[in-house]
Amino acid sequence: MKEPHESAEDWPASNILWFAVTIWFCSSLLSQTAYLAIYGLPYDATAMLKSLGPVYYFVIIIELAMWGGLFAMSGYKFYRSRQDPMGTPVTIAAIQ
Repeated sequence: MKEPHESAEDWPASNILWFAVTIWFCSSLLSQTAYLAIYGLPYDATAMLKSLGPVYYFVIIIELAMWGGLFAMSGYKFYRSRQDPMGTPVTIAAIQ
């Protein structure tokens, strides 16, 4: 008899961050494509953001935070991939 499927833990922050970056990239690409199809030239994203007024700075901060999180997660994963199972860094001398 099968055991009931246990619910998974919360998703790791790195997965959520990758999903957010992917969604952001795809939405930017689709919106630029739609604007290009309608008007025949690409929109000026900086002019559009500045038209938001003071909210412009909030949007920029959110975007910078997402990029910072992406780089931090990538750096952490790279650092963890360079550790051996005992938690000590892997060196060239240890490999030979």
